[in-house]
Amino acid sequence: MNRRDDWLLHQLPVGMVEDDFLARFLRIFQSVADTELHQIDTLGHMFDPAVAPDPMVRLMGAWIGVDWIDPSLPDHLQRRIVQEYAELLQWRGTRRGMEQLLGLITDGPVEVVDNGGVYHEGEAPTSYPHVVLRVASSGWATEADLLRIVRAELPASVTFELSVGSRRIWPPEPDRGDGATAEILVDVS
Repeated sequence: MNRRDDWLLHQLPVGMVEDDFLARFLRIFQSVADTELHQIDTLGHMFDPAVAPDPMVRLMGAWIGVDWIDPSLPDHLQRRIVQEYAELLQWRGTRRGMEQLLGLITDGPVEVVDNGGVYHEGEAPTSYPHVVLRVASSGWATEADLLRIVRAELPASVTFELSVGSRRIWPPEPDRGDGATAEILVDVS
């Protein structure tokens, strides 16, 4: 907002403005008030991921459930994650939502295959909902983080398979019988 440089002094009656001591004294209070007014004027920008300070962007992410933003990620990527995740919240746990989320994280091709749907009464399948998720790479996330994020996004009743490249990350490969066991990602959250 545009204000006169002497906005506080300008509110005095004409006779008081001419008093040099009073004008200098009043400018002390105006400089303090300018700081407060600037904060009030820019408050709307504090909640815009495009221009908010970096710590505020991560805080906004936490408010909407994105507690997995790595502060070491580039600033523009953190902002993009918060903005896009906020837009896809309405699709959380759905095929579309998982495709968009995995695309955001991996920045590559994503394949989501599910057996879900909307059925007439009595026509729903008797099997549990199952989702197969395939991505070319884990992108900027580690495989363990990607697994944790997928677990948090899918409904609790859904079973899933997660593959990164040609490796199946979840569920872990069973013991092959030769004494070698599959690598198991540990969720430390």
